[in-house]
Amino acid sequence: MTVPAAPTDRNEPQHSPLHLDWPNCLNARDVGGLPTTDGGRIRERALVRTDSHSKLTPEGIAAVHAYGVSRIIDLRRNRECEAAPSPFAADPLYRNLEVQNPADPDHQALDLADIYLTMLDLRPTLFTAAVAAIADAPPGAVVVHCAGGKDRTGVVVAMALHVAGVDEETIAADYALTEAQLVEESAAFLAAVEDQELREAYRRLQPTPPSNMLKVLGHLDRRYGGVPGYLEAGGMSTAQVDALRDRLRA
Repeated sequence: MTVPAAPTDRNEPQHSPLHLDWPNCLNARDVGGLPTTDGGRIRERALVRTDSHSKLTPEGIAAVHAYGVSRIIDLRRNRECEAAPSPFAADPLYRNLEVQNPADPDHQALDLADIYLTMLDLRPTLFTAAVAAIADAPPGAVVVHCAGGKDRTGVVVAMALHVAGVDEETIAADYALTEAQLVEESAAFLAAVEDQELREAYRRLQPTPPSNMLKVLGHLDRRYGGVPGYLEAGGMSTAQVDALRDRLRA
């Protein structure tokens, strides 16, 4: 984690998603309003991305319910959920869908974009299951989160937006918004890390430039023939892809 520079205008999507006041979620936003390539837009209250819900206050929990949430998809590993449980864990709307096997390494020696590529190539079935869970959810808003709402959440939301017809530059710009949302938490985290080498490793992995997500989408194009090809390889049906597109588009 690091203290990033403020994002520049060139990193802003054509429509900035709605940042939600869900105390104490720092990185909660509805991606509704993002434009699609054919002149449409993403439906509001269809897809929300956040950081971990373990920090939510009682008011924050109430705000989630008041938003009309029908499904929460928690991408964290089981050990993360045990260490910081979701307040919704016993609620029927909650799903813990890990996108990493418990034995998978964290790949911290790699650049952040390459970590994403490695995770995607290693676990296409798990990532596809998370995307399919958005398509299969009951009517209402679907919330996708991990720990910071940055990496695993960023990749899953990017694939969902791509299926819905959002262009790659806009997807990458939405991903980049996370950096500024976590700036205070990032600074506090770094300040608590005494080992200088470890602190620099965390610092290197915190920034979220648009180039990270553009590299991911380019990789999926080259290796799988695009996001739909990756999802097909992971077991998502054509009907589910169509349902996801219909669900997200206004």
